[in-house]
Amino acid sequence: MAQIKVYGRDTVLRPLREALSDVVHAAAVDVLGLPETKRFHRFFPMSAEDFPVPEGRSERYTIVEILMFEGRETATKKAFYQRLFRDFERELAIGPVDLEIVIVETPRHDWGIRGQAGDELTLSYRVEQ
Repeated sequence: MAQIKVYGRDTVLRPLREALSDVVHAAAVDVLGLPETKRFHRFFPMSAEDFPVPEGRSERYTIVEILMFEGRETATKKAFYQRLFRDFERELAIGPVDLEIVIVETPRHDWGIRGQAGDELTLSYRVEQ
């Protein structure tokens, strides 16, 4: 299970929303092993006043936050970062200097999904990889 939030300037994020969702989802499916049907993305386009750009970054500065079940290996998470850095630059013209990625992992029992605790769910995919 993963919930993905994307934060950025509204002038950049809104026109890229569909392509950005495709890029993030492809990486999540290919690297993290999420099912193709699990696209839990949320977009937070913000004004310049609400989303200041740190020094050394451009207007294309973007933050991707992934909340997911714990259990993936460090190598898997690093491969996911590298895939996003590569594809954001290739597909969205957002270079690595303008992309920050954070993964927040939580135990499955800390999720409530479809009326039960996450550790009671039968998943169609592996989390430990």
